[in-house]
Parts: sequence; C-alpha cells; structure tokens
Amino acid sequence: MLNVEHIGIAVKNFSEANALYFKLLGVEPYKTEFVESEAVNTSFFKVGGTKIELLEGTTPDSAISKFIEKRGEGIHHIAFEVEDILAEMERLKGEGFILLNETPKKGADNKLVCFVHPKSANGVLVELTQEIK
Repeated sequence: MLNVEHIGIAVKNFSEANALYFKLLGVEPYKTEFVESEAVNTSFFKVGGTKIELLEGTTPDSAISKFIEKRGEGIHHIAFEVEDILAEMERLKGEGFILLNETPKKGADNKLVCFVHPKSANGVLVELTQEIK
C-alpha cells in the first residue's frame, strides 16, 4: 500500500454537505461525479496531500443509503492507493481478509477499486484504489 488515497464520508444531502465542507476546508470540490454502478454521487476535496470524498446515495437500496440508515452520516471508508490492485487483492486474500468483490471495478476519480469487508478489518471498510491508466 502506497498511501491513504482518500477518506470517504457518507452524507444525506449532497449540496448541503458540499457547502459545509467548502466552508470547513476553504476549497471547492475539484471533482463531482455520479457512479452509476454504485448509485452514488461523489465529490472530492483536496487539502494538502489529503483527499476527502463525499458520498450521497441516489437510491434507497444503494450501499451509502443503507449505511446512513443504519449508522447515520459520517466516515464510511478509508481508501489506500496501491500499485497493483490484483496483486494486493491476492495478498490480502492470502492473509485471510474477506474481499467484497472478486475483481476490481471502476470507481470514481478514474480509479479501479476493491473493498475489504469490515468484519475482517476490525469494523473498518477499507478500499483499495489504483489509477486507471
């Protein structure tokens, strides 16, 4: 793992959350994107070397909507950048981690992504990300 790529925060109201984080961080989001496969709106803020991703579910059955219903708004996941997502997935499976997808899928911000089940990471949803080249 190379570094923390971003911290994902689940929000109920995308426009209100974007305004709040603009006031908090003092910068506009550098990117907003709809990820159809996950039924989620995303926006990315960057402060120094840190990225914050806001996530709003667009359907009641999206993972983000379910998360908010169960736990409320807040930190949803931590993402780590990796050089080779397939190799890292194999390494983690070999170490006994449970992956939520067997193959990487296209995520937001031009990334391939894979999630590690929170049950195998002390309750934390971990995302692996690799830049799509």
